[in-house]
Amino acid sequence: MAIYTLPELPYDYAALEPVINPQIIELHHDKHHAAYVKGANDTLEQLEEARAKDQWGAVNGLEKNLAFHLSGHILHSIYWNNMASPKGGEGGGEPLAADGVGELADAITESFGSFARFKAQLTKASATTQGSGWGVLAYEPVSGRLIVEQVYDHQGNVGQGSVPILVFDAWEHAFYLQYKNQKVDFIEAMWQVVNWQDVQRRYATAKASVPLISI
Repeated sequence: MAIYTLPELPYDYAALEPVINPQIIELHHDKHHAAYVKGANDTLEQLEEARAKDQWGAVNGLEKNLAFHLSGHILHSIYWNNMASPKGGEGGGEPLAADGVGELADAITESFGSFARFKAQLTKASATTQGSGWGVLAYEPVSGRLIVEQVYDHQGNVGQGSVPILVFDAWEHAFYLQYKNQKVDFIEAMWQVVNWQDVQRRYATAKASVPLISI
């Protein structure tokens, strides 16, 4: 019943240099992300066995494990595509109408006041995450606006129904080999590789597929 698979990287290990070195990308994708995929599949098999035997003594732990591993898989799958090579202007900068991402640029300005204010908030949210976690730009379907979330581990402290469209991985395995304990330096550098075309696509998809929720 294993249904989750590790996606291939959309670039080679060295594509994000000098922001992220090849060793980090290889370990992060091939070891850490792969472990979340395996964890999700293993947990699904255990839940299938629990259903077959009608034995539910471990259900609380299994549901927590599934949330952890599946969220890790989903966030990392977004993360790889949220980045593009800083060489040749593929990644980085800010979203501009001239680059075909005007809808996203307008939404950021409407939700945060300006790109600079949004950048400051996501940077601080990512860099100050306690322990392991993520900084996330998400589409929130009650107000229809963009919000910044500070995610603990992979799945805690998020608005229900919000759709992540840009994620910054603030777990130590994402940066420690290169940036040591200077997480804020890593987050600042991440802005050089943001793939705004991918973020724009995710924003448009979220708006089209997640209708505003009436409460």
